[in-house]
Amino acid sequence: MYQASNVYFICSFAAIGGGLFGFDISSMSGVLGTQAYKRYFNNPVSYAQGGITASMPAGSLVGSLVSSFLADKYSRKVALQISCVLWIIGSILMTAAQNVGMLCVGRVICGLCVGIASSIVPVYQSEIAPKEIRGRVVSLQQWAITWGILIQYFIQFGAAHGTGGGPSDPNQPEAAFRIPWGVQMVPAFILLVGLFFFPYSPRWLASKDRWEEAIKVLAALHGNGDVNHPKVLAQYQEIEEALRLERESAASSFKTLTEPRILKRVALGMSIQAWSQLCGMNIMMYYIVYIMEGAQIASPLATASIQYVINVALTLPAILYLDKWGRRPSLILGSFGMMTWLFISGALQQYYGRPNTEETRTPDNSDITWIVFDNKPVSSAIVACSYLFVATFATTWGPVSWTYPAEIFPSKIRAKAVSLSTASNWFWNMVLAFAVPPLLWNISYKMYYIFGAFNAAAFVHMALLAPETKGYTLEEMDEVFDSGLPAWKRYKKSSRLEELEREIEAGNLKVSYRKRILDCE
Repeated sequence: MYQASNVYFICSFAAIGGGLFGFDISSMSGVLGTQAYKRYFNNPVSYAQGGITASMPAGSLVGSLVSSFLADKYSRKVALQISCVLWIIGSILMTAAQNVGMLCVGRVICGLCVGIASSIVPVYQSEIAPKEIRGRVVSLQQWAITWGILIQYFIQFGAAHGTGGGPSDPNQPEAAFRIPWGVQMVPAFILLVGLFFFPYSPRWLASKDRWEEAIKVLAALHGNGDVNHPKVLAQYQEIEEALRLERESAASSFKTLTEPRILKRVALGMSIQAWSQLCGMNIMMYYIVYIMEGAQIASPLATASIQYVINVALTLPAILYLDKWGRRPSLILGSFGMMTWLFISGALQQYYGRPNTEETRTPDNSDITWIVFDNKPVSSAIVACSYLFVATFATTWGPVSWTYPAEIFPSKIRAKAVSLSTASNWFWNMVLAFAVPPLLWNISYKMYYIFGAFNAAAFVHMALLAPETKGYTLEEMDEVFDSGLPAWKRYKKSSRLEELEREIEAGNLKVSYRKRILDCE
């Protein structure tokens, strides 16, 4: 059977799993402003809408926790295929939803898929890619998320305007939300089938003592099929030595997670994923229509769509340059920038807004309690802050929040540790998805100050505790984190992979290792 071997193609295709996350975000944000959705589900607001939205990240929390067991036992590739099947089942239930309960069940099942995929896609990508481009290809996960958000949003937008009198028509047909929920099955089916033609992770194969297959996959990925290529041999021996040291420790993967030297990395990975939610970005994605309504924007769906385009466009520079400018600057500067835009937006709404009373309330803004009324310059400034916030996240935290946790753990616990990190993401995603509608309803502009404060805390945390990881192999991360250097000082050491390549080229490879390579051939 044909098997893909181009690293960029493999990692890009696997990132469709991240695209499903984006589809799910827009599957809700795009329908909030349509009369068909409001009418059919009895105009859910505050806690009711929060519960509907939070059902997906609730499923994702469970999915992320079980993902490591699937990935370690059945492989990264098979775990992703299982997630695709779950997505298709969940989408069918959403499309056929007869009430809020059925809709929530469908969203929970889709959430299981997203939890598994969002945990395992970065692990698979990081174990496939060489260190020189690892940040770039793992960042494709975030770019796929932004594309999923954008594509599904415009499908929603088209369905809302093409199925009757538009989103404001009180008689708008149910197809306005059922068509997009049905269409979102397509990318999952493509990923499910395509993965049959993709390789297993070489590091997973090695962990199962399937060494011959691991060598061949490494050769296909990094040596044009040549198992004697110096880079292939060096990577292979580095993986072999790392696994040997892990097995000599005789500790279970769960016990290893609690070792102080590993626990601090687990805490860092979980914190980064938590901050990526507490920064406020996904809330801007889920509930942007409410924000635009509060700014008294005439066409909130159209104005919000610009935000999604910005998200896609400005994630690309981060993908291209993340391996040059590094992870640490992105985390620190991104937190500071997002804090700034949130404080400005909150202040504008505080000083120029007013309660949404009978005088200002219309059918299109009845689901908000605070509004900037008849002040176009301030409304425009609020929208601009929203766009700048999204631009800042897209170029910094968006890609790094997936790349960093996927690369800092040893092979033995990588899937479990990343699943814990991603579970942290989904826990806070679930809490915020449920809490933000009532927060917007009850404290309005003060919510922006809360998220601004979270970004200030993240700024300090990352400056003090997040070391740079660019340019190191996965097997060198132990040395980076155990060096004893403060996070702001870069660990300097000649790459072990480069040393191995020099030894191989000089003919100094161990005899037993050469025999294994010859046996493989």
